[in-house]
Amino acid sequence: MSDQPPTVTDALRALKSEMDYDGVNLPMSELRMLLAHVIGIDPARLTLMAQDEVAPEQFQEARRLYTRRSLGVPMSHIRGYRDFYGRRFTVTDKVLDPRPDTEALIALALREPFSEVLDLGTGSGCILITLLAERPEAMGIATDLSTDALKVAEANADKFEVLERAAFLHSDWLDSVGGQFDLIVSNPPYIALDEMQDLSTEVLHEPRMALTDEGDGLSAYRTIAQEAPKHLKPGARLMVEIGPTQGRAVTELFRSAGLEDVQLHPDLDGRDRVVLGRKPA
Repeated sequence: MSDQPPTVTDALRALKSEMDYDGVNLPMSELRMLLAHVIGIDPARLTLMAQDEVAPEQFQEARRLYTRRSLGVPMSHIRGYRDFYGRRFTVTDKVLDPRPDTEALIALALREPFSEVLDLGTGSGCILITLLAERPEAMGIATDLSTDALKVAEANADKFEVLERAAFLHSDWLDSVGGQFDLIVSNPPYIALDEMQDLSTEVLHEPRMALTDEGDGLSAYRTIAQEAPKHLKPGARLMVEIGPTQGRAVTELFRSAGLEDVQLHPDLDGRDRVVLGRKPA
C-alpha cells in the first residue's frame, strides 16, 4: 500500500490479500465486520464509505483482529458482544457464547406467566436477563460456578436494567439456592468428553467447563433432575436445553424424578432442543 492512508476499499483488499497469502478461508463479510468494528460503524455503512480514508492505526488494528480471527478466536470475543433475542450481550472468553438455538428455550418459557425464575449455570446471563426483560414484573436468581462468568452476567443485567430484580449466586448448581420458583431454566454443559475432539477451533476458545462435563454429557441433567424439583412450586416448570441426541435420555431423567407432562421441543432447525417437565400440582 502507498504512503497515503488507505481507503475503506483499499483496506478490505489488503486484508483479503493477507488472508489469501495465509491460506485462511474467512468470508468477506467477516473482514467487513472487523474493519467496521475498528472504525466504529455498522458493517452496512462500509459501502457508503468506500472511498473514505482509514486511519493507519485503525488499519493496523484491523490486521491484528484479523490475525486473531484467523486463529479461530470467535468473532464475539473479538468484538466483545453477541446478539441474542434482540439484545446485544457483552461476552468474553469466560462465558459460553449465546446462540440462536437457546432462543427456543426463551420462546417456550414465555408461553406461560412466571414471577420467580431460577437460571442454573447462567454464563453471560442471557437466559435470565432476557426473561426478566420480557417480563418486567418477574424476579430471578442465577447461579454459576465461575466467578468470572457471574461478573459478566451482572454487567449485562445492569446494562439491560434488570439488576435490581436479579441476584447472582456462586453455586454448584443448586447447592446455594433456597426457596421455590415457578420456573427453573438451564443450558448446562452437554457435550460428552469423547465428542470434544470433534469441536471446531472456534468453539474450543469458549470455557471448557461450559461445554463438557468431562463424562457422558448427562451428569448436569442428573443433578438438575434430582435437585430442581425440590425448588419448584406445585405446577411449576423445569426447562433445560439439550444436545440434539439427548432427548430420550433427559426426558427419562425428568420422568424418573417425578415430573409430569414431560415434553420434548425442537429448535427452529427442527432438532430436539428443549426438555420441559412440570412438578405435580
